[in-house]
Amino acid sequence: MRKRKTEEPSREDLTFRLRRGTQKIMSKSSRLMRQKFNPNDFDVVTVKLNIQGLSVVFQDYRIVQISDIHYGQWISEDRLKGVVDLINQQEPDLVAITGDFVSYSGNDIEGLIPALKEICARDAAVAVLGSHDYWVGVKRIRSILSESGIVELNNDVYTVTRAGYQLHFAGVGCTALKKNELNKVLQKLPPNGPAILLVHEPDFADVSAETKRFCLQLSGHSHGGQFVLPKLGTPFRGEGFRKYPHGKYKVGEMILYTNRGLGTNAFWIRINCAPEITVIDLQSEEERT
Repeated sequence: MRKRKTEEPSREDLTFRLRRGTQKIMSKSSRLMRQKFNPNDFDVVTVKLNIQGLSVVFQDYRIVQISDIHYGQWISEDRLKGVVDLINQQEPDLVAITGDFVSYSGNDIEGLIPALKEICARDAAVAVLGSHDYWVGVKRIRSILSESGIVELNNDVYTVTRAGYQLHFAGVGCTALKKNELNKVLQKLPPNGPAILLVHEPDFADVSAETKRFCLQLSGHSHGGQFVLPKLGTPFRGEGFRKYPHGKYKVGEMILYTNRGLGTNAFWIRINCAPEITVIDLQSEEERT
């Protein structure tokens, strides 16, 4: 009887398995290493952004953004709890998390919950998912977010209202896996009030800016390239972060901010590219007139 030919694994499958194996090896070896939180490992970056159409009632509205936790690699439970303490010290109105809560393995990822549950924000903690969240198990990730009190903006809108004025936070699904439905988001957005878009991949700004509906896009995905070299800048760029790897950009009439992330991808190395917690203070143009 002739044996049925099995389908060969794709290059993407092999790459994922290799990186998952690397994560397992490094996670085991890290138990022999120090995994304690050190606040000096993290950059707390403060950015003031002028937002067109923002009512004075939202003057100094504070958003704290984190991204790419990649829990289970360099970000241990102890480090994540320390990060949450730093977030809470900023007294945010809203916390925005822009995807990749996990990395290549689903082992012990419920350890995210004790830390994420401690996030304190005046209005809400909101999030979008990244590609790793889908690869490892989107149902589990969504269950973790729900239990942690985090609002997932899966092609959806969350609105903050103060004194009758509105500020909208929208999110689209992972663009790399074609989970984004921007038209659905635009249909849900009320016609009035500035809108801020969360999307994992920063290069999506070229698309979102064309709508002229968003004043600001918050993204991650790049880890800042993990390596920033003198004169060369960010030499390592990938799909979804070739144009906007880290920091502030102006894309059309929209501002884009790409957070450098907390965790790492496969190898736990960063050069001149520290993990980042971004503190964004919104500025009303009405305040200056």
